[in-house]
Amino acid sequence: MKIGAHQLRNGLFVAPMAGITDRPFRRIARRMGAGLAVSEMVSSRPELRESRKTRLRQDHSGEAGPISVQIAGADPQMLAEAARYNAGLGADIIDINMGCPAKKVCNAHAGSALLADEALVARILEAVVAAAGVPVTLKIRTGPAPERRNAVRVAKIAESAGIQALAIHGRSRACMFQGRAEYETIAEVKASVRIPVIANGDVETPADAKRVLELTGADGIMIGRAAQGRPWLFRSIAHYLESGEELAPPALPDIGALLAEHLEALYDLYGDEQGARVARKHIGWTVRSLPGGEAFRRDVIRIDDARAQNCAVNDYFAKLAA
Repeated sequence: MKIGAHQLRNGLFVAPMAGITDRPFRRIARRMGAGLAVSEMVSSRPELRESRKTRLRQDHSGEAGPISVQIAGADPQMLAEAARYNAGLGADIIDINMGCPAKKVCNAHAGSALLADEALVARILEAVVAAAGVPVTLKIRTGPAPERRNAVRVAKIAESAGIQALAIHGRSRACMFQGRAEYETIAEVKASVRIPVIANGDVETPADAKRVLELTGADGIMIGRAAQGRPWLFRSIAHYLESGEELAPPALPDIGALLAEHLEALYDLYGDEQGARVARKHIGWTVRSLPGGEAFRRDVIRIDDARAQNCAVNDYFAKLAA
């Protein structure tokens, strides 16, 4: 798949997830087979640019290109300036967030709240495309609510504005993450536009990925929650789509080594104290289906020291291997 001049190795995307798809997660997911990893959303508010949180979210050192940065906001000119600013920092692709259903984001009339105002959507997209100087992509949901699905109209607006690719989560804003994703709307969008369409929502296995691609005709798959603790899912899906064969899951020592590498990258990015706090959720996701995983998770979340935390993880996997 191509986005602008950028040729991706496949159509597997890491969904932008606040507090999760930071630099360590993106780097591992890319190495494990993802074609593109979109950053955590960055606020378009200029007064937040120098905050520690924003600076960490904009840290792409050591990442392979193309670099995709997601921006969030509701003001066309502010978003346009944010796109220009992040492109100046090295973003190869700018992604616009019109898919987040979180109350904090929607109460600021950003994220998926924007889908209720198609005229504003058009103004935002036109302003950002004109300002960015790099390809611009868009992430949306199916509409404000199940009875108000307007993704097809938004997709046509996006294509007319010059958006280069469109990712669609198969739920409305009102659905949050409840129920199952529906793919009929994504199929309708794919049939109505010529730009690449990426399907998102409830893809948990290689077979799911194949089924959703067949149901929607989409050009790619975007995966979020299913990759938490399982970054090798991208490699498994890529192999299955190419060969029709399921890859064996990683061996326990390999999972342990990958998690230890992830933890060290978190400590390096955030510092030992914050890194150890951020690491707890990744440890929990990784061990949740392993023997004694829940008991180990309960124990390890009490550990505040980064070195002790990593030692505990290494000891847990050593015992499993033994």
